[in-house]
Amino acid sequence: MSVKRKKKARKKAPARPQATGTVIRTTGTLSWVASADGVQYECVVRGKFRIAGLKTTNPVAVGDHVQFFLPAEEGEVGVITRILPRKNYILRRAAIHAHRAHILCANVDQALLLYTVSHPHTTSGFANRFLVIAESYHIPIHILINKVDLLTTPEEVAKKEEVKEMYEQIGYPVTEISALDEAYRPTVSELLKDKVSFLGGHSGAGKSTLVNLIDPSLDIKTAEISDYTAKGRHTTTFSQMHPLAEGGFIIDSPGIKEMGITNLEKEELAHYFPEMQQLMDQCHFNNCMHLSEPGCAVKEGLETGEVHPTRFNSYISMLADIAPE
Repeated sequence: MSVKRKKKARKKAPARPQATGTVIRTTGTLSWVASADGVQYECVVRGKFRIAGLKTTNPVAVGDHVQFFLPAEEGEVGVITRILPRKNYILRRAAIHAHRAHILCANVDQALLLYTVSHPHTTSGFANRFLVIAESYHIPIHILINKVDLLTTPEEVAKKEEVKEMYEQIGYPVTEISALDEAYRPTVSELLKDKVSFLGGHSGAGKSTLVNLIDPSLDIKTAEISDYTAKGRHTTTFSQMHPLAEGGFIIDSPGIKEMGITNLEKEELAHYFPEMQQLMDQCHFNNCMHLSEPGCAVKEGLETGEVHPTRFNSYISMLADIAPE
C-alpha cells in the first residue's frame, strides 16, 4: 500500500520593491533607468510593449517614464514592467526592417535640428524629413546652424543665408552657432534650460561637441570629419539622455543618414509643411495632393515664392517614400 506524502509548501519569494523612473539610455536589450532620487539602475524589459497600430524594433526608448522592480540583490538587474503613457515620441524608419519603426526618444519638449552648410553638408531631404516628423507629433522645433566659423567662401555664406531665410519665412526659429566657441554657450544654454530637448543631425554635424559646450562636465566623446568622405563618423551608438548642470535634459541621438517617413499617410503629409498647410484650404479640390490638379493653391504658391522649391521637392520625394499599406 502506497503512502501519499504531503508536498512541502513553497515559500513565496518576497515581493520586490517597485519604483518609477526615466529611461536615460538603451542598448537594445538593456536599459538604464534613473529613479526620482537620481540613482541609476540597469534593467531588462519584461513582457511586450507596443504602441497601438505601430510596429517598432525597440519596446523602450530614451525618455520613457517607466515602472520597474528594483534589483533583488547587488549585481542583479531591475525589471521594467510598465511604460507610462507617452506625451509624444520621435520615430525613424528601422535600419534593417523597412516596414518597422525605431523610437529615437519619447516625452520631449522640443526638437533641435543641428544643420551644417558644410563639414559635412546637411541634405535638404534629411532636414525636411526631420521637421515633418517633429511636426507630426506637435513638437516645437528650433534650427541651429552650426560651424558658421568654417564658412569661408562667398558661396558658403550665401548658402547659409538662403537656408536661414527659407526656414525663418516658414516660421521656424533659426540660430547661428559654433559649438567650438564658448561665446555661444549662453545662447544655447538658455534655449535648453529646464526642457527635455532632442538633438538631431547628420553624423559629424557637431551634436556631441554641442553637448560638451553646454556642459563640459559631461565630456562626451567626439570625432573628426573624414577628409576622404567629408562625412562624420558615428561617436554615439545609442540615444542617451544627459542631465544638464543648469537644468533640463538633452537627448543626443546616433548620427542618422536619413530620416525615413513612417506612420504617415500620403494624404496627411502636406499638413506637416506649415507653408503648404496655410494654402491648402484654397485648393479647388478638397483631396488635392498638390501634384498636377487644377486650381492647386500650393502649386500657385510655388510660383509666387510662398513655397520654396527645395521644400516642395522634399514633399514630392517624401510622397514617393511613403509605402502603401
